Amino acid sequence: MSKYIRKRIIEAIPILIFISVISFLLIKLAPGDPIRAFINPKMKPSDIARIRHNLGLDKPIYIQYILWLKNVLKGDLGYSLINSRPISTQIIERLPATILLMGSSLLISLVLGIILGVISAVNKNSLIDNILSVISYIGISIPSFWFAMILIYIFSVNLKLLPSVGMHTIGVDSKLDILKHLILPCTVLSFGNISVITRYIRSNVISELSEDYVMIAYSKGLSKKSILYKHVLKNAILPIITILGMSLPNLVAGAFITETIFGWPGMGRLGIKAIFGFDYPLIMAITMLTSILLIIGNLLADICYSLVDPRIKELGR
Repeated sequence: MSKYIRKRIIEAIPILIFISVISFLLIKLAPGDPIRAFINPKMKPSDIARIRHNLGLDKPIYIQYILWLKNVLKGDLGYSLINSRPISTQIIERLPATILLMGSSLLISLVLGIILGVISAVNKNSLIDNILSVISYIGISIPSFWFAMILIYIFSVNLKLLPSVGMHTIGVDSKLDILKHLILPCTVLSFGNISVITRYIRSNVISELSEDYVMIAYSKGLSKKSILYKHVLKNAILPIITILGMSLPNLVAGAFITETIFGWPGMGRLGIKAIFGFDYPLIMAITMLTSILLIIGNLLADICYSLVDPRIKELGR
């Protein structure tokens, strides 16, 4: 197993380098000037040139990239161009909120997706199966920002049951308050994943129920519940590990949109602010951190799959 993990980590290194190069080039070639936050119309060209020199923006792009990479390898992410604060400090402040939102969404997606998928499969072609199928198709196709607006309009504006902005109520410091603020963004972020997992579980369970071993189990007198939960579901759930790994990019992208709409103080909202503020060092830091988290997530998914199916590990040697 350790050899398999080492191999996957080594494979991830060139991917990260490629992502960093492409991201750096795209950011540098994008319209806008990162020093616009430092200048005013009364500044002399010499002053603007001095600011550009101090930030290292007068050097060739490849030199800027090498200097940035050296600093990153030393653990120095630099300073924000917008507020001059250390980027590492801002990330440390925002990361827990994003982990809470994404972790809650992933857990809810997994639990509800499996439960609803099994219910839909064992009631194939029934009314409840048709209802769950329609809801799943809606969840897969509906834009997250539009779904967020609907929930805000219903539960915050009209019913006034749930808060729609932030992570805390001003002056209130309790876990229950955080939970109330978490409900709407978590619902938006998890709805699509629940729908995808529900469809996969339904399809896999229906497929497994037609296998020969199920007929043999029935002939031995095993109950339907025992066959379903001890045999069928065990085999049907395996591909979900891969699906979770593949859904991480969508989850991260959804977090950027969801955090911005609901004012959730996480990495996604920080990234959107950095993009609109042309804060290139902060954009690069968030891009690389997100890439690392995605690679780690997919690595963990592969490890979990190899644990439950040793054939995968043998193929990776």
